[in-house]
Amino acid sequence: MEQKNLILLICTVLSFFTVFAVNAVTIVIPSIATEFGMSNIIQNWVTIIFLLVVAVLSVPAGQISGKYGLKKVTIISIVLFIIISIANVLVTSQEQFLLCRLILGISLSFINVTSMAMIVNAFPPEERGKALGINITGVYVGLSLSPVIGGILNYNLGWRSVVLFGVPFLFAILALLLTRINEEWSSFENMPLDIKGSFAYGIGIVLFMYGFTILNTQMGIVLTVLGLIILVVFGLIELKQEYPVFDIRFFKNHKFLSANFASLCAYLATYAVTTILNYHLQYIKGFDSQTAGMILLVAPLCQVVLAPIAGRLSDKFVPQILAAIGMALGTVSLFLFSSLDAATPMVFLIVSMIIYGIGFGLFSPPNTNVIMGSVPAKDTSVASAAVATMRTVGQAMSMGILTLVFAFVMGDVPIIAQYYPLLISSCQITCIICVVLCIASVFASFVGIKSKS
Repeated sequence: MEQKNLILLICTVLSFFTVFAVNAVTIVIPSIATEFGMSNIIQNWVTIIFLLVVAVLSVPAGQISGKYGLKKVTIISIVLFIIISIANVLVTSQEQFLLCRLILGISLSFINVTSMAMIVNAFPPEERGKALGINITGVYVGLSLSPVIGGILNYNLGWRSVVLFGVPFLFAILALLLTRINEEWSSFENMPLDIKGSFAYGIGIVLFMYGFTILNTQMGIVLTVLGLIILVVFGLIELKQEYPVFDIRFFKNHKFLSANFASLCAYLATYAVTTILNYHLQYIKGFDSQTAGMILLVAPLCQVVLAPIAGRLSDKFVPQILAAIGMALGTVSLFLFSSLDAATPMVFLIVSMIIYGIGFGLFSPPNTNVIMGSVPAKDTSVASAAVATMRTVGQAMSMGILTLVFAFVMGDVPIIAQYYPLLISSCQITCIICVVLCIASVFASFVGIKSKS
């Protein structure tokens, strides 16, 4: 197999398992919550803590992987992933479980950045959209199969089998990287690491995102504001650095800016949907994890079909138009989800999920192509870090919105039958908020069409 195609295969499989590590565990959270006695707020933190770590490390991961080599950093990250996955099945408390999720996030934050950057380096510009579309298909296959595989494994073997599922496949990927990939990519090898900028970004984003999840308290308001102030300081530090961990000047490029903003709003609007639908199916409708996983297959299957098509189309047509159409369909689907309750027919839910899947499948590859194609080739690891950061910050804050609404409407309680009406109201309110964010993503995509640079 040609080197570039083997790299695409490796990175696509890695994309699958980074998604699986998050979404397969999401489907089994009710089982984990039962074993460890988790409240509704802690259940959401199983996902949030993972995404928070990825959001914090995605920015420095771009500079670190560019300095020490994309392949080398990927290998180290896979080894850490395997070790922590094995450790995760031995935990005996919710604190230990959350700690493992935190460390797993460290591993996947680097894999998210290096896999996309390797593809961009391996393929010429005229083939990049197609390659990215195939890679993102790996993400959508992960989104499709993770609830199904996770649900089946959990139903028959327990949640620990879900955590271990990826380990043998990652051993195979590790072997391919060590024996078949000869090339290494190091664009920043002679540049010093921006420790000051990385530290400021990490502290700022942690305070802001944690504060956001408890914004219903006085402490939450203080931490959110403090986090924003530190992030502004981070921006000022980066403007003065000769070798910044993230070059703020990239945002002077209007294509880069608008596509990243569209991505942030899209993930803010859509990521909590899987959790909302999972809660609806398992708690409100009373399905087991296996059945819920099969139903949740609908939307990602649409994304799997559309992602490679959208990637190819983005090489031929204006990618921002495709992205805007996709998020317009996402807006419609979220409006439909906002009416879900105990009496909602399954046909209505499935049709809404199909619209959602088509919309997001049409949005992501073209939007990613815009971001990756708007920077010089030497800066692909930084652009990849921006893509990963927008995605994970958006995902974490999407779960933060859901958690915040839970706190206001339900309080910190177990999800049991007496609180189901409040659970339904919380999910409906969250979907309405997400409709507004989808509209913002559509607007950002249209703004990007007019940008010449």
